[in-house]
Amino acid sequence: MLSPFDRRRPPVRAGMTVVNVALFVLLVFACLGPLLLLMKFAITPTQDILRTPLAVFPNGVRWENLSQAWNEVHIDRYFLNTVVLAAGSWFFQLLVATTGGFVISVLRPRYAPLLNALVIATLFVPGVVLLVPLYLTVLNPPLIGQSLLNTVWAVWLPSAASAFNVVIVARFFDSLPREIFEAARVDGAGPLRLFVSVVLPMSKPILGVVSVFAVIASWKDFLWPMLVLKQPDLQPLSVRLPAIQAQTDLGVFLAALAISTIVPLVVFVLFQRLFLRGAGMSGAVKG
Repeated sequence: MLSPFDRRRPPVRAGMTVVNVALFVLLVFACLGPLLLLMKFAITPTQDILRTPLAVFPNGVRWENLSQAWNEVHIDRYFLNTVVLAAGSWFFQLLVATTGGFVISVLRPRYAPLLNALVIATLFVPGVVLLVPLYLTVLNPPLIGQSLLNTVWAVWLPSAASAFNVVIVARFFDSLPREIFEAARVDGAGPLRLFVSVVLPMSKPILGVVSVFAVIASWKDFLWPMLVLKQPDLQPLSVRLPAIQAQTDLGVFLAALAISTIVPLVVFVLFQRLFLRGAGMSGAVKG
């Protein structure tokens, strides 16, 4: 919108600086405001939350909310359930995405175009349409003969079938230099050695992206765990928090919500560089 000549003018430069700072402050407030408010409510007495929600601790800090949420409401148990479900979903999603992308993009068998088209076609099917057949499959899985309901496998295995992850991993593998693959084959590397020793070390950006997507999607998933995990002792935070809201003190409940946000924040902070690099598909062939 502005030419280089206009940008060098002091009034225009000053005006643009003010606009940029204002937009930055607005974005920070919009993104961090609700999170900071939740953290404040987590250590605020319930009466203060109801009467003066925006006041800065008018009657002091109540750290007991966190301990009660962790011990008395048994958030520790549901937190562990969520970690287990998220870890398993992350592993299987990463396994399927990398191996599927490897077959489509690197090995490229004759049926690779058809396989790629079928994977992309599944992206156009609404997830709610698949709930009933997927539930029936988990209820009576073929070849196993035993229901997977109330087991972690009922969450882990369906989450692995993520066509979106396969597509983005395959597109990333397309950007890798094929000369390296050919050199590895000439040196005698088979498909497994090529996958483990060549492709995966070059794919850290996209692995970070898939990891973030997998963990956050599993952490906030509500409908599917509620359907297949009927026992409360097996349910994750996303299912148990709404169930205990009515009989839990508001301050303690908000403390439990604050605890449930810790892992997604930590995962994003740890993988933010890989996520931002992989999101732009830059740095694909470094190293």
